[in-house]
Amino acid sequence: MSTQSASSPVTDRSAWMVVGSGLVALAVAMGIGRFAFTPLMPLMMRDGTLSAAAGTEWAAANYGGYFVGAVTASWFSSNPRRGLLLSLLGVALTTLCTAEVGAGGALAGALLRAAGGLFSAWALICASSWCLAELARRQVSHLGAWIYTGVGLGIALAGTLSWIGGRQPAVWLWLELGAAAGAGALFVWMRSRGQGVSPVPVEEREATAIADTARGGNLSLALCYGVFGFGYIVPATFLPAMARALTPDPLVFGLMWPLFGLAAVLSVAAVARWLPRWSRKRLWAVAQGTLALGTALPLIAHALWAIAASAVLVGGTFMVVSMAGLQLAREERPDNPTPLLARLTAAFAAGQICGPVLIWLIGSRELASWDALGMVGAAATVLLLLTSAWLWHDAREPT
Repeated sequence: MSTQSASSPVTDRSAWMVVGSGLVALAVAMGIGRFAFTPLMPLMMRDGTLSAAAGTEWAAANYGGYFVGAVTASWFSSNPRRGLLLSLLGVALTTLCTAEVGAGGALAGALLRAAGGLFSAWALICASSWCLAELARRQVSHLGAWIYTGVGLGIALAGTLSWIGGRQPAVWLWLELGAAAGAGALFVWMRSRGQGVSPVPVEEREATAIADTARGGNLSLALCYGVFGFGYIVPATFLPAMARALTPDPLVFGLMWPLFGLAAVLSVAAVARWLPRWSRKRLWAVAQGTLALGTALPLIAHALWAIAASAVLVGGTFMVVSMAGLQLAREERPDNPTPLLARLTAAFAAGQICGPVLIWLIGSRELASWDALGMVGAAATVLLLLTSAWLWHDAREPT
């Protein structure tokens, strides 16, 4: 105790303020801006404000907006905090405006969902870039994993609110989530004031020379991250529908999304607590392999337990992969990670677009008793296993 400097408590408090800002930012951006539509879509269809066809278009628009956001996030390389605050304000406004879209506003709703996807991508990249840099400056980089628990917390919040408050009109739920997003944006702005981008330490700038020689490796990382997006999106999109096909009780199938979010929170918290210094690439490999098991289970057993287990396995690994990939980008380009973060996120977005598109292209065709969902799920499982094996083989030994 006596060896601690007098400024240590202040430093710790400042570091946890950065962690708290990043956690809340990702809860707002991903849990609300990105994923709130998943549990709200069936409620909007119940209320007659959304058709199944329009719902598909809204989801596709969000994927497209997320891709555009990933490609353009490098605009904020010089000031990621500014991009973060702008994107959080955008998430709050688009969520509130969605409540005003009626049954005849399919186009307006699609545009709002596209904007929500764009702002979500900006927030994920800018939050990762700003928070990880600030924590590195304070020499507590190992705390960076904690900010990614925010995604699962946001998903669990939106899912639980939709589950418990499902008897309300969906418009009220959009307003409540929009208000929560606005409060989160205000919190991040207040907590991050005076904590702008700081100069990168000399040793990190020198490490960039080594990272610059590994651009081929960066391409491989982007490919693996794209496969992750392709594999994750199939269960993340269709697990609630699979559960609804097995049981008509909304109190049962409605639990799948909160379960998904809770698994994401606990898995990231476990990694942050017990594996903070483990090789990010090996962690990614293990999580990607576990994700493959989650995509395979519904193909093996058409039962509710398999759907629930898949929700836990996919929910418990998708943010671990995201966290490991984004932290790895920070290690590869410590001087300015935003462009590499953007490339990885763009690869992820492209992969997740491919999943629903392939299902649509296959249509009603079947192969060995597998429908389109089964064929795409099988392809995702194989690709996830292959990339998991490559990541494990390519990883450096943990230090």
